[in-house]
Amino acid sequence: MKKALFILIWILIFGGMYLSSKYNTLVQKDETVTTAWAQVETQYQRRFDLIPSLVATVQGEANFEKSTLDAVVNARASATKLNINIDDAQEMAEFQKEQSGISQALSRLLMVTENYPNLKANQAFADLRVQLEGTENRISTQRMRYNEIVQDYNTYVRKFPTNITASMFGFEKANLFESNEWAQNAPAVEFNFE
Repeated sequence: MKKALFILIWILIFGGMYLSSKYNTLVQKDETVTTAWAQVETQYQRRFDLIPSLVATVQGEANFEKSTLDAVVNARASATKLNINIDDAQEMAEFQKEQSGISQALSRLLMVTENYPNLKANQAFADLRVQLEGTENRISTQRMRYNEIVQDYNTYVRKFPTNITASMFGFEKANLFESNEWAQNAPAVEFNFE
């Protein structure tokens, strides 16, 4: 009887140590996902911060298309209103949609600026354009890193026997940052050589 009790105690001790080890790893990986998402948001904030300066510089060109500037300003305003919970797939999709709207509006703005030689020669605009392009690259890099971290986390959460521990403590799969449907097709580019 004493031997069975002794074995049971050791099983409970080792089981508790194993469970706490898995739990701690889940917490660490969950925090890594949260930190990676914060890095993505930091790059989006950098882009948000550049937009007012870009718009102000472009507005200096007197005959610039107002609708293009309005699209950029409105896309930024719409996206900055969102507070996102990355665990909510619907909120994540809405966030991605808003960010895509900003990307499309900025792309249109930069394409239209090619028709304005004075604007292209403006050093402030050139500097802002370089900063914006660098920020877009950083956003892409951070989204990729976020997805890699989420993949590692999701794999860990789903593996046996960790999936039992994850289920016991409410750890669920994290949402990946996915491309939007419009990103599946290359945009049509037309040149007018008149």
